[in-house]
Amino acid sequence: MDTPRRTGGRRRASETTPKRVMNYRQLRHPFTPQAVFSADEVAALHETALRVLEDLGMKILLPEARDILKAAGARVHDEMVYIGRDLVAAALDTAPRSIRLRAANPLREQIYEEGALLFTPGSGCPNVTDLERGRRPGSLASYHETLKLHQSYDVIHILGPSAEPQDVAPPLRHYAMMQAQMTLCDKPMFIYARGRGQIEQSLEMIRLGLALSEDNFNTGVWAITVINSNSPRVLDNPMAQGLIDFARAGQMSVITPFCLAGAMAPVTVAGALTLQHAEALAGIVLVQMTKAGAPISYGGFSSNVDMKSGAPAFGTPEHVKMQIGAGQLARHIGLPWRSAAGSASNCADMQAATENGMGLWGGLMANATMNIHAAGWLEGGLSFGYEKFINDVEALQTIAELCVKPSGATAEIGFDAIAEVAPSGHFFAAAHTMDRYSTAFYAPLVADLANFGTWEAAGAQSSAQRATAIWQANLRDFQPPATAEGVADRLAGYIAAKTAAGGAPPLE
Repeated sequence: MDTPRRTGGRRRASETTPKRVMNYRQLRHPFTPQAVFSADEVAALHETALRVLEDLGMKILLPEARDILKAAGARVHDEMVYIGRDLVAAALDTAPRSIRLRAANPLREQIYEEGALLFTPGSGCPNVTDLERGRRPGSLASYHETLKLHQSYDVIHILGPSAEPQDVAPPLRHYAMMQAQMTLCDKPMFIYARGRGQIEQSLEMIRLGLALSEDNFNTGVWAITVINSNSPRVLDNPMAQGLIDFARAGQMSVITPFCLAGAMAPVTVAGALTLQHAEALAGIVLVQMTKAGAPISYGGFSSNVDMKSGAPAFGTPEHVKMQIGAGQLARHIGLPWRSAAGSASNCADMQAATENGMGLWGGLMANATMNIHAAGWLEGGLSFGYEKFINDVEALQTIAELCVKPSGATAEIGFDAIAEVAPSGHFFAAAHTMDRYSTAFYAPLVADLANFGTWEAAGAQSSAQRATAIWQANLRDFQPPATAEGVADRLAGYIAAKTAAGGAPPLE
């Protein structure tokens, strides 16, 4: 296309055309949070959750966790722990409202608080899939590839374990995962809560790999973990120990009940949220009774099941309602919180896009601090899709653009532009347009805005097919960040010694 000219002999626009540059690294919610419950109903949900903890209790399998809660005043009978509302109130008093997430690159740091808007990739997937190589078990090679994709887009704010590297033995897997995060990326990191040995060694690797002093390490959160309770009302050994160990290390746990309405939770939105809230509060209490002031995030990942098959569903109306309700409960107790998107679809099709898009929109309406599984999640978390990731990043960047409010200044209102163009004319060559055309609109990552003829002549590709070329280019052109220099050398001796000693078996 020829470069547009201004009328009246003005300069060519290309002579001084600025490039559109957007900062997606630190985002804030652009909209007022929505509500599905009245204030009285939210208070009733919270009150009922307190009754669940007081009268019905939580089954906590880890003796150390029960001992901590008993010492704090909880009533313990065998594996059942009954947590009084006084302990909940004390925990909510000390839980921080704002948490600094550190990163190897200071420009990637985040403040985890109400109003912040963070996205993480689809995570915890045992398989990966793409149009070129098909569906296959996750490996260390695919884990490296997914990290490179995470690093390639600023709108992915925190790393996630998108592909489980199953070709690395479980006692040694955390060495490979931590090294890869620091040699391929410079964003806040993730650690699985798979036992005290793996957690302690992973944190030690962060100190060594990034050459952090003890004082520097203690200036914020260098890694997060996600803690899933086993709904209904069970906290297992590795999850309870993860809460304790992360609290003692000053790192952030994201307590996340996975309450599927109709299966592991009551079939109603209010009932499922009440159970989710009770389980999340129990985790918050354990963290704060372990170490007052330790970083903790409220969380929820509740949806419904398909009542014909029992399979989890995502992006449903009930999922969105639960997201908005969870946001109300988080604000009721005053803590930042996480939600999640995701998809049950088996491929990167319209169903996948709709489910993930609705989950993202629910998180946006709910003012979730962090939206997990925001890009790439397929099959309810059984696969990470490369094409799905690219198309989801398009959606995330669209949301990020909403965080920039348009200006209503006189020059932007554009009376002179309206006056310049005669009735039935066009604004393509108007001075107002020529001053702004190169920076006015978001340029799509994968969407094709060409007409049918042009699209057909170019191969009539779907968005998934176009996404293939994009992720391939991301991997082909990838360059490690500057912070990666020297990391592998600093870790080599440590990993060799720990590997020779047998590693750290995961806690069952």
